[in-house]
Amino acid sequence: MDEKIIMMDDDGNEVELFIVEETRINNVNYILVTEDESEEAEAYIFKDVSDDNAAEAVYEPVEEEEEIQYIGKIFSELLEDTDIL
Repeated sequence: MDEKIIMMDDDGNEVELFIVEETRINNVNYILVTEDESEEAEAYIFKDVSDDNAAEAVYEPVEEEEEIQYIGKIFSELLEDTDIL
């Protein structure tokens, strides 16, 4: 987990997140991130909603339960030894 990303929270504060895994499904980039590097850290799934020509990626949290389950299963398979709930 060497790669980090800085995001803004709802209050406009910067939050540093660790990128655990990345994948691309149906031409959409997804990242699995955590707030710390511990084994028991909560993980969040974000998807890239930026324009293809954008200089920087714009990520939004995946909120639709069906999409979370589907992408979570893929990340779980990519990480093999990690359970994503």
